[in-house]
Amino acid sequence: MPAPVSDQTIYDISHVIQLSVAPVFLLTSIGTILGVLSNRLARIVDRARALKDLLEGATEARIPAIHDEMHTLARRRQFINLAITTGTIAALLVCVSIATVFLGAVLKANVAGVVASLFILAMAAFVAALVSFLREILLAVRSLHLA
Repeated sequence: MPAPVSDQTIYDISHVIQLSVAPVFLLTSIGTILGVLSNRLARIVDRARALKDLLEGATEARIPAIHDEMHTLARRRQFINLAITTGTIAALLVCVSIATVFLGAVLKANVAGVVASLFILAMAAFVAALVSFLREILLAVRSLHLA
């Protein structure tokens, strides 16, 4: 027969839920950024495919420009891939930190150091994702040729 749930246990669980709300908002923002990054990656891939098709019928004078743009797209793709990877790592670390908070509460263990470390690592990974995103945007803007 399970042990009765005391008022203190309910209070402890509700407190843990309150503590996990802020990381959940962070997780939502990371997910939103990952969606933006995925869309940018799809546009890069679409443009690369279009350039590949253009290359087949291009004149000798146009070929170097197409190759230059394809090289730029490859660099942009690398930055976006890095941003997606580090953003996903950040999301995973936030999830693990939330789970650790709950496990600590259930097991009555002091997990403050572990949770703090996971959160700091998540923030570092998120910063890395944003920096890679910024580098990709700067490269895209720099390669833009307006007539």
